[in-house]
Amino acid sequence: MPLPKQDATFLSTTWTEGVLLKRDVFSTVERGRFRGTDGNVDAVLRRLDQVPWWSYVPARHLFARERRARQIARGLSVGPELLWAGQQALLRGFIDGVALHLAKPYGDRAYFQSAKAALHKLHRAGICHNDLAKEQNWLRGSDGRAYLTDFQLAACFKKRSLLFRIAAYEDLRHLLKHKRTYAPDALTPREKKILARKSFVARTWLMTGKRVYRAITRGLFNFTDREGGGRRLVNDAPVLIARIKENPAVRDAAIVAFADRRSGVGLYAFVESDQAVLEARLRAALAGSSDPKPPEHIQIVPLLPRDAGGKVRTEILQLIAMNQIDLIEPLITSAEDREFFREILDSRKNLRDRFNFGSVDQASS
Repeated sequence: MPLPKQDATFLSTTWTEGVLLKRDVFSTVERGRFRGTDGNVDAVLRRLDQVPWWSYVPARHLFARERRARQIARGLSVGPELLWAGQQALLRGFIDGVALHLAKPYGDRAYFQSAKAALHKLHRAGICHNDLAKEQNWLRGSDGRAYLTDFQLAACFKKRSLLFRIAAYEDLRHLLKHKRTYAPDALTPREKKILARKSFVARTWLMTGKRVYRAITRGLFNFTDREGGGRRLVNDAPVLIARIKENPAVRDAAIVAFADRRSGVGLYAFVESDQAVLEARLRAALAGSSDPKPPEHIQIVPLLPRDAGGKVRTEILQLIAMNQIDLIEPLITSAEDREFFREILDSRKNLRDRFNFGSVDQASS
């Protein structure tokens, strides 16, 4: 379904396509540059012209909710600002930062103070987000502040009705769940009480509607994980990793998902080995079975990046796979790390959506 003529005409003169961030049955989301009255700025475009016909009605409903919420939230500085909204596409500003599950702000009290302040601003404007249980809907900007994104389920209220108060309470409770994960020592006694008490609506939802919701999203819409890899990342990746590790030259492997313009979701395997020529042999071995489908990209690296505890830093590998190179910088803590990742960036495979947003020392450009 093509974009309406008015939307297509506007975007043809103002939008430069960059990196695909996400594609599902409700929208396509991509990062690029918007040419406005103040010059070119990084921006994010959500569009409906590539959704399946059978999901267009709910997609349109979610789009309208986001457009309305972003219009009201203009100037609040709690999330990406709305730059333009058409009939089936909208442009929002780009926040220089990463999602909560990538940032992992352990012990960062200031971040959660900022998050609570942002949520209060949103509620004072009569907006309840309604989807803050997802860590990817919380961003940590390069300035250390919290920002909210993805307003597709947001509800706008003219009065502080009972329904508004319940929704606002649940927004706050979900924020506090994240605070409990990353900064539990910063929880106040009152916040602990809120965490211990779900609203009646939330308790009812957990006992009834959530089961139906999961059946629809995981069955019909194929939503399975927070990174957007769906069943390929959740079900296929572990099988593929096991097969890759059968090769004696492989020390370890990690697989992440990335948005792909052709298939929707692609898999990217990072394989730790001293044999740089191993890729061809691994591809041949994985091609022997079509179930599951082999990764779109396989990159051999001398060492996988690990944190102090020895866990593979898949959050950075995912940014590399998605060509979000500039967002790696806030996650790097030393010159040694910067040099380490430069070697991986020099050999990265997914160049189809490469776009010069800037990077770690210009991403070895």
